[in-house]
Amino acid sequence: MSNEVKEKDKTQEEETPVVEPIVNLIQQLEDYTPTIPDAVMGSYLHRTGFESSDPRITRIIALAAQKFISDIANDALQQCKIRTSNQVSKGKTKDRRYHLTLEDLTPALAEYGIVVRKPPYFV
Repeated sequence: MSNEVKEKDKTQEEETPVVEPIVNLIQQLEDYTPTIPDAVMGSYLHRTGFESSDPRITRIIALAAQKFISDIANDALQQCKIRTSNQVSKGKTKDRRYHLTLEDLTPALAEYGIVVRKPPYFV
């Protein structure tokens, strides 16, 4: 019997490091207001067939979507900086403004497995 108790204690010790960060994240999400509003996320989740009465679940998904969009935008910015650094620039380089274009967005999305093509009437 003591072996069974020891095995249960080991199992609980192994699960504890994984559970504590998740519990902390869920507690922090109670007061968090994501960039994507809960109503918008709820609408998209409802359209896909996902139902949850817990707003924290919606906020976790909104946080993941925000991270995904942020990563894509950052990769597109890096593509833009590389593209513009290769061009000969005239004028000041300090006040350079970057614009999100499909030319920069396409390779950034391709890294995440999303293929974007221009419609034939724009080619």
